[in-house]
Amino acid sequence: MNISTNEAMAQFVLYITVEKNFSPHTISEYQADLQDFFSFLQAEAIMSWSQVTYPVARLYITQLYDKKLARTTVSRRISAIRSFFRFLNKTYDVDDSAFHLLYHPKKEQRLPQFFYEQELAKLFEVAHGKDKKSQRDLALLELLYATGIRVSELTALTLEDIDFTYSIIRVTGKGRKQRIVPFGVYAKEALAYYIANGRERLMKSTNHPYVFVNMRGGALTARGVRYVLTALMEQATLHSKIHPHMLRHTFATHLINNGADLRTVQELLGHSSLSSTQIYTHVTTEHLRKTYMNAHPRA
Repeated sequence: MNISTNEAMAQFVLYITVEKNFSPHTISEYQADLQDFFSFLQAEAIMSWSQVTYPVARLYITQLYDKKLARTTVSRRISAIRSFFRFLNKTYDVDDSAFHLLYHPKKEQRLPQFFYEQELAKLFEVAHGKDKKSQRDLALLELLYATGIRVSELTALTLEDIDFTYSIIRVTGKGRKQRIVPFGVYAKEALAYYIANGRERLMKSTNHPYVFVNMRGGALTARGVRYVLTALMEQATLHSKIHPHMLRHTFATHLINNGADLRTVQELLGHSSLSSTQIYTHVTTEHLRKTYMNAHPRA
C-alpha cells in the first residue's frame, strides 16, 4: 500500500469526525467495517490500493452475503468503504471507482413495531412511584413518547436543553444538527418533578449537566435506557420484546393516526429525507387493513 492502512484509517477517522461531523456511533461502525475490509485485503494478498478493482469489490460483497449478514449491514459496509475510497481519491488521488459500481442491496420492508395505546397505558402505570428511580423512569418514558427523540439524543440531553416555559427541548441529532421539539403536559409534569426531586437524590456527590442519571450518579447510557424499559415491560407483563426505538416509532405512528401531516412528523423526528418518514404511512395502512379484516363480517 502506498499509504499504510493504519495511517489511512487514522486520517479518515479524523476527516469524518472533524469535517463531516459523524456521530461517535457511526464512526465506531465505520471503523469496524473498514477493519473487516482490511482483513479481507490481507487474506487476498492485495498489497496496494490500485489493486482494489471492481472484481475485488464484488468478491468481498459476495463473502459478506455468504456469511448471512443482514442487508442493512452489507449496505452500511458499502457506504463505509465507498466513503473511505472517496477520501483516498480526494487526498491521494487513489482510484475510487470499484465500489461506486456496486448497488446497495434492497432494504427489507419490515414495518416498524409500535405500542398500542392500551400497552402504553400499562407501561405508564407501572412506572409511577414516589421513589427516585420511579421518578426517573416515568420522566424518561414520558419524554421518549412525547417527543420521539432517539435514545442517543435522550442520553445527551442536558438541563440547559429544557425550556419549561415554552415546553420545548433542544435536541442535538445526527450530524450534530439541532432541532426544537415540543412536549406535552404529562411529560412536563413528570420531568419537572424528577429534576426537582429524584435527580437530586440520584446525583449523590457527582456533578454533571445530563438530565438522566443512573443509580451511581453518572449519566445514563443507551444500555441503561434499554435496561429501564425492559424492566418496565416485565412489570407490566407485556410479552413483546422492547427496544427503545419502539417509542420513537409509536410517537410517529400515533401522530399520523391522529391526523398529523408527514412534513411535521419529519421535522419532529429530525429526518433529513421525507422518504424515511413515509414508512409510518405503511404502518397505519397495515393497521387499518388488519382492523378491517378482523371486524368486517365479509372481509
